[in-house]
Amino acid sequence: MSLTDVEMIFLFLGGLGMFLFGMDAMAKGLQQYAGGKMKHLMGVLTGNRFLGVLMGAIITAIIQSSSATTVMIVGFVNAGIMNLTQAVGVIMGANIGTTITSWIVSMSEWGKVLKPEFFAPVLVFIGVILFVFIKNNKKKEVGEIFIGLGLLFIGLSFMSDAITPYREAQIFKDAFHILGKNPILGILTGAVVTAIIQSSSASVGILQTLALNGIVNFRSAIFITLGQNIGTCVTALISSTGAHRTAKRAAVIHLLFNVCGTVLFGILMYLLFWFNGSLADSSISTVQISIFHTIFNVTNTLLLFPFANQLVKLSGIIIKEKEDTQKTEITVLKDNLDDRILETPPFALSVVQKEILYMGEITLENANKAIKAILENEREVVAEVLEKEEVINGFEKILTEYLVKINNCSLDEKEYDLVKDYMNTVSDLERIGDHAENLAELAENKIKHGIHFSEEATKDIKEIYQYVSSAVQNALDARREEKPEFIRAAFRFEEIVDNLEEDFREKHITRLANGECNIEAGVIFLDAISNLERISDHADNIAGYVKNTL
Repeated sequence: MSLTDVEMIFLFLGGLGMFLFGMDAMAKGLQQYAGGKMKHLMGVLTGNRFLGVLMGAIITAIIQSSSATTVMIVGFVNAGIMNLTQAVGVIMGANIGTTITSWIVSMSEWGKVLKPEFFAPVLVFIGVILFVFIKNNKKKEVGEIFIGLGLLFIGLSFMSDAITPYREAQIFKDAFHILGKNPILGILTGAVVTAIIQSSSASVGILQTLALNGIVNFRSAIFITLGQNIGTCVTALISSTGAHRTAKRAAVIHLLFNVCGTVLFGILMYLLFWFNGSLADSSISTVQISIFHTIFNVTNTLLLFPFANQLVKLSGIIIKEKEDTQKTEITVLKDNLDDRILETPPFALSVVQKEILYMGEITLENANKAIKAILENEREVVAEVLEKEEVINGFEKILTEYLVKINNCSLDEKEYDLVKDYMNTVSDLERIGDHAENLAELAENKIKHGIHFSEEATKDIKEIYQYVSSAVQNALDARREEKPEFIRAAFRFEEIVDNLEEDFREKHITRLANGECNIEAGVIFLDAISNLERISDHADNIAGYVKNTL
């Protein structure tokens, strides 16, 4: 091997590195620029597979990887925010969306002005200006898109230059002749290369670079492209390891979809090449690869879309359904906060919001039980409250850890603020849980010493708690609906609680002074209304966080 050969290898590897890095940078820039729009896109799925296909195509076109989209889908299914019926449509759409990269690569054949070496350096220059010198985050994201696109094209140019001296080399001709003659070997090659790179978009781009230099014949390119569609499933299959069975089935559906299409197209193309040998051995262009790649994925979707339910059933046969062991609330929470979803922070934040609201509901229910225990002297209820408090503490720890992970992702200013507000909300809910625990302990002390409240004290506790629970419920509704009327209601109820707590405290001290109430009951009563007032303060805080993000 000569020094020139080594230089060409380095040039090809450098080009490949820039191509992969450029694709990743462009995808991240697009994803950040899209921001909350992606969350909105996913929000319209609502069980409609037609919309699922469209959303899958759009989202994959944005993040430039069907593998990444499918990994996210596995995460969504694992988190319980998407069912398999919805997942099928998105997976099909993802395969269509991934073809956008091959069309970008084939731009070099559309004319001199569109050749990478012509405008790629200018794209990088514009991108660097926007990214380095402009303070506006949105413009920085546009700069990142430009830098990624420019590096992608420069990388392609480097790879093409490295291959050019060998376009007439017999070894390449022999290799692709063998791959073309043996469809299974060609498909296997495409699958293995794509599985290693973990991106069908990248492997198709490499194939197109070879085609640009006239090295690849029509037959081998077709079978390698079919294999690439199978290889892209490996990422999702690996990602589903450790997920529950439904998530594994989503990954299997992705594999089944591509295998079915590959078998069908493989047979049809083999017969075509058998009848038309001249087409099989002719050179293929990058545009022709893009056309076939698009036809394959669109046709495959059209053919298999009516059989989506059958794909779901078949995945159930492959991944056997078994009786799941009883999961605790903490285990379910850990499953739902799936790290795969961190690839798209807006979705991760929406999952966190759902879990925060659930934490809020169980915290409010625990407060309800604590009041029941203190009013009715029920020891069993006290035990339930103390047990649930451990769950609430677990929620606080796990949600905070996950929010830290989100905070380390690429977020815009609004998302950073939302992470901070969610952390504060989780902390306030945990404090509400602590006050419910305090009330339960007061109830336990009350039961232990055989203490009973007077009718007036009981009436006061019931009245103030009515407004406390309303404050908490409206704060949670404000977080869920993000509507000002719930915020105002939470604030209003908190003010009422403050006034009642002060009024009831004065009245109770008067009763104690007049000997109308014993001291032990009085201490418990005053501690109880103090804890209730603090609960309403935390509800006021939660509503205030929502107000900050509107």
